[in-house]
Amino acid sequence: MSSIIDTFIAPPCHDQIEILWQDAHLVLINKPTGLLSLSGKNPQNLDSVHHRLVQLFPGCTLVHRLDFGTSGLMVVARSKAINAALCHQFSQRTVTKVYSALLCGHLPDDEGVIDAAIAKDPALFPLMSICAITGKPARSRYHIIERFHYAQADGTSVPVTRVQLTPETGRTHQLRIHSQLLGHPILGCDLYGGLLPPGCEQTPRLMLHASELHFVHPVSEEPIHAHNPSPF
Repeated sequence: MSSIIDTFIAPPCHDQIEILWQDAHLVLINKPTGLLSLSGKNPQNLDSVHHRLVQLFPGCTLVHRLDFGTSGLMVVARSKAINAALCHQFSQRTVTKVYSALLCGHLPDDEGVIDAAIAKDPALFPLMSICAITGKPARSRYHIIERFHYAQADGTSVPVTRVQLTPETGRTHQLRIHSQLLGHPILGCDLYGGLLPPGCEQTPRLMLHASELHFVHPVSEEPIHAHNPSPF
């Protein structure tokens, strides 16, 4: 089996983590784009959500991650017991995650489902691939909010579709590769074609934002419905 060598060095992220809500058990945050969820093995990749938060909340651990370029809602556990309880909810798929995204081009259908297994391939790292044989089941739903033209910084505009994406599974890069499979990659996605359409090359970020998170508080057992509007 090929060994994976990660050569990625994250540029400095000057944006702050926004703490949206906290109690003695967990913290809800708004992660900025351009920040790793976890520190990498390379010392140049020390800065991350976890590295910053553990200084404010000693002993905190991440329950789930967002990709480097993705912004939005994350829930962080303040103890191992809370982490285990929340991880159980994620593994049982009782947690609902909703994302806002801008997809390249105008989608023909107002809603749909993408059902395509996703596999890791060390030879392609960091890319994931669609593979019905070795991949793990992956399913995403999409719902169109609007079709419009996105204005780039240089004054040009590109056709995009604002969609609400709901992953029913939690595979690495799932929404990014499923959008590419749809023929409409996420605008600004460097790995899966979101910089290739004419006019999209200078898009400043990955246009993917975790906008909703629904789960049950592991102690109070109250339903938590977190909403965080998209910055784009």
